[in-house]
Amino acid sequence: MSGTSTTINPSTGEKIADYQILTDAEASAAVDRADEAFKTWRLEKPENRGKILNRLADLIEERQEALSQLMTREMGKPISQGYQECELCAAICRYTAKQGLEQLKDESRELEGGRALVSYRPIGVILGIQPWNFPMYQVIRYSASNIMAGNTTVLKHASNVFGMAQEIEKLYLDAGLPKNVYQSLILDGKGASKLIDHPKVRGVTFTGSDDTGKKIAEAAGKVVKKTVLELGSNDAYVVLSDADIDLAVEACVQARIVNNGETCVAGKRFVASAAIYDEFRDKFVKQMAAIKVGDPTDKDTQLGPIAREDLRDTIQEQVDKSLANGATCAVGGKVPDGKGFFYPNTVLENVKPGMPAYDGEIFGPVASLIKAKDDEDAMRIANDSRYGLGGGLFSKNEDRAIELARNHFDTGMININGYNLAKPQLPFGGVKDSGYGREHGGFGIREFVNIKAIMINAA
Repeated sequence: MSGTSTTINPSTGEKIADYQILTDAEASAAVDRADEAFKTWRLEKPENRGKILNRLADLIEERQEALSQLMTREMGKPISQGYQECELCAAICRYTAKQGLEQLKDESRELEGGRALVSYRPIGVILGIQPWNFPMYQVIRYSASNIMAGNTTVLKHASNVFGMAQEIEKLYLDAGLPKNVYQSLILDGKGASKLIDHPKVRGVTFTGSDDTGKKIAEAAGKVVKKTVLELGSNDAYVVLSDADIDLAVEACVQARIVNNGETCVAGKRFVASAAIYDEFRDKFVKQMAAIKVGDPTDKDTQLGPIAREDLRDTIQEQVDKSLANGATCAVGGKVPDGKGFFYPNTVLENVKPGMPAYDGEIFGPVASLIKAKDDEDAMRIANDSRYGLGGGLFSKNEDRAIELARNHFDTGMININGYNLAKPQLPFGGVKDSGYGREHGGFGIREFVNIKAIMINAA
């Protein structure tokens, strides 16, 4: 038996659409179709795969307005940021099409008494389980690399963005991708978990919470299937004693409110050295308080609603627990009256270990301010987390900042004197409880390939 899933507009609380969930048998049949498509797609020339990705990039740009409106309607993203997401996805497609040709080339090795080739060959059907917060980017960043590598893929998208899931499949088909090389499956979590055991699924890539990621890794490990995990984080942005304070404040505010604060690689803890803490705090609170909250379809809106009501409730619980344990609230901190699932731009101070605002991940526009004794203590606090996805450093001494980033900041990605979400030419991923493996940047294309050694012995 299968049920239905309803998508809700988080700005209004009104229903958008109902979707029929696939049965287990229907989902299994989709994997079988993907495996059948793999038999021919694996033999397609990389140049031809790249042409399809380039056409996909063109279509994303042509349909940017409608795609951005859909993102905003389903998960509340400010529409201007929907445009940016489309632009990033188009850039990833083009970068993957170009760099994939080099990444997938056979490599020659000289051997005593012969020679060898190292060949990067596709492995089969990849199951993607992706979240709602970047409903196009999360899917494109894993699927483009795998399709370029010659794999096929089935996607289980988040239930509140099933409309986007369907649009992505349409984009791929309209770009000329053969049927069943990419499929968006309307599945719930249990249905997706069962597919991990499917004998024709060869790998699993997941983006989401670390608790769920660990369960997926365990399930895949039992059947000896590789996983790539991009999990949660509690990124620290460190303002050192020699930082440009105005620059740091502007970047840190952006890092906290981007995508309504619902970003794994957003700035969440803001750690400032005692020498400059008061100045940073005053300017940061002032700018956070001035953020324009409202209708995400308005191009001037900076902060829209939280994607779901239950997620907003969780944020409030985390804030309340932090306040009960001694944190103070400089601005925001309470669910506003009115329709929709809005949560205010919020700043917490006196944040310490034992509070959700210090230990966990608050997936919304809540900033945690932490005063460090000095720069050394600030770096200690930054690394005092079970997570390790991203982070930031602010210092006028660029060489010093690079040294700290390279050798003393235990994360997969670091911004120096600014904030960036993701770049097509750079790897994306983390360490510790933030997961393992890398996506895009030319690195993701080799995550799910068979690195095959072919030894040719002289006669």
